[in-house]
Amino acid sequence: MAVFGESGSGKTVLVSSFYGPTQEGSYKNDLWDLVADDAGQGNRLYKNYLGMRDQAAAPLPTRFKATTYYFSVKLKGGDNDAAKKRPFDVLRLAWHDYPGEWFETEPSRSEEQNRRTDNFRSLLRSDVALLLVDGQKLLDYRGDEERYLKSLMANFRQGLLRLKEDLLEDGPIIEFPRVWILALSKADLLPDWDVDTFRDLVILKATEDVERLRSTIAELIETPAALSIGEDFMLLSSAKFQLKSDGPQTLDIDLTQRVGLDLVLPVASLLPLERRVQWHEKFDIPRRVLDSLADGAELLAAGLADGKFGPVDKLLAKIPKADKVAAMATPILVQAVQLAGPKLREMDEQARAQHDYLRATLTQFKLDLEQGVINKVIRNPK
Repeated sequence: MAVFGESGSGKTVLVSSFYGPTQEGSYKNDLWDLVADDAGQGNRLYKNYLGMRDQAAAPLPTRFKATTYYFSVKLKGGDNDAAKKRPFDVLRLAWHDYPGEWFETEPSRSEEQNRRTDNFRSLLRSDVALLLVDGQKLLDYRGDEERYLKSLMANFRQGLLRLKEDLLEDGPIIEFPRVWILALSKADLLPDWDVDTFRDLVILKATEDVERLRSTIAELIETPAALSIGEDFMLLSSAKFQLKSDGPQTLDIDLTQRVGLDLVLPVASLLPLERRVQWHEKFDIPRRVLDSLADGAELLAAGLADGKFGPVDKLLAKIPKADKVAAMATPILVQAVQLAGPKLREMDEQARAQHDYLRATLTQFKLDLEQGVINKVIRNPK
């Protein structure tokens, strides 16, 4: 997952609040543990979280520094019969934090331009991108929000154009984030808003600017039909921040009032799978592109649909590598995506009763996405 946002939009606070609560001694999760692959990174993120929790101190912004945080979702129950049949025990999340300043300023020298290009290339394997819209800026520009939104989209678009020649050195890009979610950060500052309110504002004030951004990204990639920008929206809030009445200093930070962060893992793992099926049914997408849309899609689908990995493994083993995508566009993939409502809840309950931790984790992720839609925290195209 790639996270883009201008300086001060809350990227560091978001990742700290995503990770921090899972490290508290009081945290309970009966399905999996979240671990930072780099212990030093994990300690820094948890320190940021503790500073907010115990001292009402927000972490300092990281300026001009691209950082990738690697997390592992380690499934529990590794010693039971269900665990012996599952094809993997760990789901991995790479959270790419791209410096907002790089979209706001021109590189001062060629070495800096090269560094920006190299860092951007490193996040091209992301399946999902979040483009943050700063809730504080919307308040600052209340009544004139289009000025901020136009500036945000223009800065990001210009940043991409500066990289375009280098990125297209070997031709159109095949592997690239195809699902772009416009996410309202600091949503706690706008407590009366739901995701529809946010979506309506963006469409009313910045439709043309979002479309220009989409066109710019479409010029970078092969098969631009497989691209979603301006269709997915989300609310994000790391905590409820209470500021002093006489200034910007923080008086209190309530970290129990989070919005949207519990959807990060479901969005990163299952949303690309759903979009892959939708695009495969709708467009004629080359296999090399379809193959890049969602990592491990066939195994995720099997785990979500019925947990029977053996037949899938045997099927894929018999198929030439070039034809594996065709096998993945099978009923099992479609079945996994279409699971919803009472049937999904029934499968989740069954997986928990059978101590099938992988299947229970994936069905819970899908239930979380459903609930996010109901609560109007996330909105996806119909």
